[in-house]
Amino acid sequence: MKKVSHRPRRESGSLVAHAVILAGGRGTRFWPRSRLRTPKQLLNIVGRETMLEQTIGRLQPLFPYPRLWVVTNAEQVRNIRRLAPRLRAEHILAEPVGRNTAAAIGLAAFHLAHRYGDAVMTVLPADHFISNPARYRGILENAIKVAARGANLVTLGIPPTRPEIGYGYIERESITQKLASGNAFTVKRFTEKPDEATAKQFLASGNFFWNAGMFFWRVSTFLGCLKQYLPATHAALARLARDIGTRRYAPALKRIYTKLENISVDYAVLEPATRTESNASVYVLPADVGWSDIGSWAAVYELGAKREGGNISAGSFFALDAAGNYIYSPEKFVAAIGVNDLIIVETPDALLLCRRDRAQEVGGIVKWLEGKKHRDLL
Repeated sequence: MKKVSHRPRRESGSLVAHAVILAGGRGTRFWPRSRLRTPKQLLNIVGRETMLEQTIGRLQPLFPYPRLWVVTNAEQVRNIRRLAPRLRAEHILAEPVGRNTAAAIGLAAFHLAHRYGDAVMTVLPADHFISNPARYRGILENAIKVAARGANLVTLGIPPTRPEIGYGYIERESITQKLASGNAFTVKRFTEKPDEATAKQFLASGNFFWNAGMFFWRVSTFLGCLKQYLPATHAALARLARDIGTRRYAPALKRIYTKLENISVDYAVLEPATRTESNASVYVLPADVGWSDIGSWAAVYELGAKREGGNISAGSFFALDAAGNYIYSPEKFVAAIGVNDLIIVETPDALLLCRRDRAQEVGGIVKWLEGKKHRDLL
């Protein structure tokens, strides 16, 4: 077997940048449309294209297909290949079980290290919405440059527009570098989802950003931090990496991956890197790009509503004394009388009725279905 070189491959004197798209989530808050094989990122939640197709599309000018990777789960591989047939088969990494973002990013990092020795990783969710893709790409380019310059962990921060309690926050310190599309700040700390009073303080201070889960670093930098802060996961993935490209890889993946720690990269690497002695520096770049994580059906309504109290329907619709409703029933005519602020989502085998202000609770239906073993509805 041909020996793979681990020397860094470079383009124009700099490390090659690759995009790693995390597409393994289930999107339980988008039930009944979101299912195991067709989760949120593989649905056309906003617009005609699926969320994954939109993510790949806005990355294309920066990342051609040979430098695109997707980390997903075994149930979704077939649909990802169908939606993105130009992706290289070896660039679709299937987790046998979900082990959160630290393991998923570590798996991709070891694959990149096996192939390139070192590279710059751009790690992005598959299911977010960006209304200004051109500005977004400019910020990505700046973040990649900061990550490539040294042992830097770089993230994007969304300037908050309201005291949101559903997001984690990033607190900045001083301006570190002036860049073409704005400033890079050193990160003082990452904070978890706050209560409303704390969120209002964060908003008023002007020093906090929403954490959108977008990261940039050298492969070598990330693997060094993984070894420092999550040594057992690093050691297990290093053992697995020895089998990449061989027949031993698939059984080794199943055997090793299930034993990895189930922890997010924020908890495992980024937070301790700001609190403890670390070889890596942590930076945040503001990213005012029209971002939404589209975390619930209510968020879909908010993105699509053209006016306050307007109704949104995927099919033919008539409203009498009805306002603020989101209705997905593309095959049926729907008439609404005297009802307000509802979520109604119909699929061939299920119907969701929910108040818009309780859309975050839809994931609880999935837990109930799992407990009752209604696999046909999962």
